[in-house]
Amino acid sequence: MPSFQATVVVSLRSSVLDPAGEATKSAAHRLGIKGIKKLRIGKAIDLEIEAANELEARRRLELLSDRLLANPVIEDWSLNLNHMVSPEPAEMS
Repeated sequence: MPSFQATVVVSLRSSVLDPAGEATKSAAHRLGIKGIKKLRIGKAIDLEIEAANELEARRRLELLSDRLLANPVIEDWSLNLNHMVSPEPAEMS
């Protein structure tokens, strides 16, 4: 069965305050790092999934993202899905 590699990026909606992002931005400023206008904290989930085809893998990952990985009230998510290339079996000598 084909394998797919995916990354789901979850971020707070722009209308939601991000205290962790603000604290990190302030800490960066105290370290002398200037010029940061906006800093928001999110999460990236990397996973590998087996599915019959890309459409089925995408369907499963969208369900997982909507119901488990992100809180739909305050977070948005995006999906990057890639078909994994299986390593060629080693030839027997």
